[in-house]
Amino acid sequence: MQRKIVFLLFIILILSLSACGEVDHDTQDESSYYTETAVPESAESEDETEILLDETEISESSEEQKVLVAYFSWADNAKQDTIDAITSASVTVPGNVAQLAAWVSEETDGDLFSIQVVDPYPADWDECLNRANQEKADGIRPELVRKVENMEEYDVVFLGYPNWWYSCPMAVLSFIESHDFSDKQIYLFCSHGTGGLARSVQDITEILSDGYISENVFDAYGDDTADSRAAISEWIAEIGY
Repeated sequence: MQRKIVFLLFIILILSLSACGEVDHDTQDESSYYTETAVPESAESEDETEILLDETEISESSEEQKVLVAYFSWADNAKQDTIDAITSASVTVPGNVAQLAAWVSEETDGDLFSIQVVDPYPADWDECLNRANQEKADGIRPELVRKVENMEEYDVVFLGYPNWWYSCPMAVLSFIESHDFSDKQIYLFCSHGTGGLARSVQDITEILSDGYISENVFDAYGDDTADSRAAISEWIAEIGY
């Protein structure tokens, strides 16, 4: 009798152990299932990647602004038959403004455009200023050789000029009136003598009804233009290019 009882207890113990083993096995399988089907850790990183892509697109959009560097230079507008191929007593090629414009173009990767009149100015400085003074007094807008055909494609315009009779050359005003500056950011740069900027910025602002003219204007004394490369770089960096 005792042997039967011991045998039954042994059978019960074996069955209990077997049941525990099955429960552990089921629990392990269930744990593996949830581990394999859990939300991938990459889901969160994908969201972050999308944000980074959006920021990159915004950055690339700002960098894609197209820049025009338009300038008026006496050297490009003087009567060529009276100018030596390299230099003369009256005018030097390239002119001060043209030199500044070339540096601005290098710094901004902008397209250069020389503002030129149909009727060139005298190569003699005094004669040139006499005509410039008369044009200013009479409000004349000299006819230009050409226009910027794709002006609408530019977002930013750098406009350079010399100081003629305490203002800008009237050809610069001809250029402004011949183009649409709507929604364009405009930066001015000027080469001058002792008169500084005089009324040039004021006169340009009054006639330029569209666009946004920056108050940060670059100016260089004529004799110092050749040494203004570093100053141009600082100016371009200061305004965000």
